Amino acid sequence: MAVFRARRLAPVLALLAAALVLAGCGSSTPSGSGESPTGEKRVITLYSGRNEALVGPLLKQFTEATGIEVAARYFDSAALAAQIVEEGDNSPADVFFSQDAGALGALSKRGLLAKAPQPAFDAIGEKYRSDDGSWIGTSGRARVIVSNDATLPPAEIPKSVFDLTDPKWKGRIGISTNNASFQSFVTAMRITAGEDRTKAWLAGLKANEPVVFPGNGPVVKAVNDGQVALGLVNHYYLYEVGKEIGANNLKVRNNYLAGGDPGALVNVAGVGIVKSTKHGDLAAEFVSYMASEPAQRYFAESTTEYPLIKGVGTAPGLPALEEIDGPEIDLSDLDTLEVTLGMLREAGLL
Repeated sequence: MAVFRARRLAPVLALLAAALVLAGCGSSTPSGSGESPTGEKRVITLYSGRNEALVGPLLKQFTEATGIEVAARYFDSAALAAQIVEEGDNSPADVFFSQDAGALGALSKRGLLAKAPQPAFDAIGEKYRSDDGSWIGTSGRARVIVSNDATLPPAEIPKSVFDLTDPKWKGRIGISTNNASFQSFVTAMRITAGEDRTKAWLAGLKANEPVVFPGNGPVVKAVNDGQVALGLVNHYYLYEVGKEIGANNLKVRNNYLAGGDPGALVNVAGVGIVKSTKHGDLAAEFVSYMASEPAQRYFAESTTEYPLIKGVGTAPGLPALEEIDGPEIDLSDLDTLEVTLGMLREAGLL
């Protein structure tokens, strides 16, 4: 197991990483021939903010299709982005696979990402890629409120996340504040509703004593068990928990907000080529594969996320991506994570 130890960076990076001691970063190298015509091994190093259980099978699929092996190092997206910044031109990373757009945007702003292959860039919808061509989204995820009809009648489900500061929700809300998706959602609120309103919302949420969980899966389970009335998560965790506990035992459902509410943010996981890579051609093959039909089908069928290229349908039961009425936002702007982390700490939520 590889272990990263990141030194203290400049304040913006310290906040971006959230924690500057990176311990327990796993690494794995899928099997495969991985040799060039000259007999040289074809291997890329991937820094992955997506967990191994979720994308490990996809990396194996990529190796089988291309012969390129992937040495994957898994950890938190923001922390890995900070690691790439600290390593600079000496970074061993060839590709960064982020859980959300914010960490990719932060690297792009610092000029640490190379241009994505043009065909792959063109294949992804305009809303789900960078303006400067440095990264592409690989799959979409919508923010939702999960509820359990047995403990919260449908008529009582909030119409907006801003309603959650009402005292009637005291002790009844489940959240995961250390999760990158929650932090990006708060960032989107800052950008669309303003910092003053976001600070007020965070203070109101804290006053309502939300139950903080270590991840989105535990939030869904807590709602399912009646421990809390509702939770703020990404849409696909409902299906992930359903696979784990059995569909017959799943009592929760997703509720999609409307009216441009920040609680309906559609964010993306995405990939970018690290500019200092010594394996640019191989890294480009990886990025291109992520925008290919087989990879996009994997996301739709295996992780119940939204595919981002034309011709690949969404999983049954999901609303179409264009039907989700989230906030109008350039996902590249989610790179101001350090401000959000400061607000969460000030509010006592992190």
